[in-house]
Amino acid sequence: MTKYNFILMSGDEDAFLKKLQSVGVVDITRSVKPVDEKSENLSSRAGVYRKALSLLKDVTPAEFADKTEGDLADSVVETVNEIETANNQLSQLYKELEERKPWGQFDTANIEKLNACGLKLHFYKVKSSNFDPLWKENYALSEISSDGTTTYFVIVSDSEDYDFPLKEMPAPEGDFKEIEKAIDKLGYEIEKKNRHLAELKCHEKDIQKELDKLLLNLDLYLAHMSGTKAAADYITVFEGFAPTDNDAAVKEMLDREGVLYLVDKAKVDDNPPIKLRNNKFVSMFELLTDMYGRPKYNEFDPTVFISIFFMLFFAFCMGDAGYGLVLIGAGLALKKMMPDIAKLGVVLGIATTVIGLLFHTFFSTDMLTWSCIPDVVKKCMVPTEIAGFDGTMVLAIIVGIVHICLAMIVKTYQATKVKGIANSLGTWGWTLLIVGGVIVGGFSLIGVMDSNVTKWIIIIIGILSALGIFFLNNIHRNPLANFGVGLWDTYQMVTGLLGDVLSYLRLYALGLAGAKLGEAFNAIGVQALGDGGTGWIAFIIIVVIGHVLNVAMCVLGAFVHPLRLNFLEFFKNSGYEGTGRKYNPLKE
Repeated sequence: MTKYNFILMSGDEDAFLKKLQSVGVVDITRSVKPVDEKSENLSSRAGVYRKALSLLKDVTPAEFADKTEGDLADSVVETVNEIETANNQLSQLYKELEERKPWGQFDTANIEKLNACGLKLHFYKVKSSNFDPLWKENYALSEISSDGTTTYFVIVSDSEDYDFPLKEMPAPEGDFKEIEKAIDKLGYEIEKKNRHLAELKCHEKDIQKELDKLLLNLDLYLAHMSGTKAAADYITVFEGFAPTDNDAAVKEMLDREGVLYLVDKAKVDDNPPIKLRNNKFVSMFELLTDMYGRPKYNEFDPTVFISIFFMLFFAFCMGDAGYGLVLIGAGLALKKMMPDIAKLGVVLGIATTVIGLLFHTFFSTDMLTWSCIPDVVKKCMVPTEIAGFDGTMVLAIIVGIVHICLAMIVKTYQATKVKGIANSLGTWGWTLLIVGGVIVGGFSLIGVMDSNVTKWIIIIIGILSALGIFFLNNIHRNPLANFGVGLWDTYQMVTGLLGDVLSYLRLYALGLAGAKLGEAFNAIGVQALGDGGTGWIAFIIIVVIGHVLNVAMCVLGAFVHPLRLNFLEFFKNSGYEGTGRKYNPLKE
């Protein structure tokens, strides 16, 4: 990045910033949140437009749409709110209709006349099986209706000493026909508002244009407010950054417009914005990096590591070739609606299919039992057991060790790059001890190295590592203080490293849980199948619904836990901080 300081006469700011927008590569250092009442209002209006677009997302457009007066976004939000209110009222009316309908049609004026004559109506309902026919003989009772389970009736009384063994109900507020008329009227209003919403859907592009314009103005205003006044407010100074590759275009515009500016190479202390440069495959995973935070100006970009290991860990957690095919199908189906998510889904589905084949699992069935698969192919699959332990569990631990070792190598490289090798000997010591020990131990286990040679290499690695860890971790500090810090680092490393490695067992555990749950659905489906016949229908329903639910749960776990392993275990051991800010140039 190249750092620019633009020096302008106060009053020329807006015209200058619009010129920068036309270039579209200069990131003016500015707030990302509202800074005053005006920016708050602009941000609030942008929120209304976003809400309107979200509400229109699933609306079917009308064939024809007249020109709508007023603000389109406000009209969308207002119409949707009116529809929701009307639907709530409609639900209440239907509930009231259910309460009134058993009492039939009647005139409330007649009831009031009866009350005026001293005749009071008492309303009751009771289970039909509990209705006593003797009540008709002892009371002035009239049965109104019965649906077979409940009987509704009224009793007329003219005595203050009236008593009846059932709890009296409140009198209905009116005739049910009145409610039906109100329902019809409200239904017509809702239909009318839905037609209006369908017409507004035809203006969706106009709303999007207005939102873009609003966001442009908000961005421009925040940039304007970021200027620093000087020389009794006669001069305004802006700070901005642009990729070094665009220096020629920026300088050409500035020289053409006669703008006074200072230019310098961006430094870490300037906190310049970060623009990631990755290929098409790696860039799909940048959204995961942004969930944690972009690298600082002198940090490494972790996206390339996330792209490999998140994909691998996700496939481990799914661990089923059949589920991988489902993810590929889902990604292809969502290609038009959510292209970025769809591409990532297809990639993760392919990885899941490959790992699922290696784990010999297809919709929770063991492919090693399939007679149609040649023995040569089966030998390429992960064995059920490795050294007496579950094969996938051992593989998960191995992958975890590799992941942590890679993180330590990256940390060592980064420390050397930033501080120099003399000031990073402590980091070198830990990396040499752990990574070197893992490599030597691995060669020894597979029989590549003789045990005597292994012993001497381990001794040499231990001595060199101890020098860096305990005595040279800070060459500018007292050796005794270095030794104390080394002991503390050793305690933290030993306790933390073991926990970090064991964290990778979650890859095995999640895959196992999904496989067992899928096996359970398969077993239930087979039981329902029985001897065939109509059992096939139950088998298909149980297996399809069961595996759909299992895929949904597995995807959730396969997203969260690999993310955790990258964000915690890898970032901690690689020293990644992720406190950089995203490159956000002023642009049209």
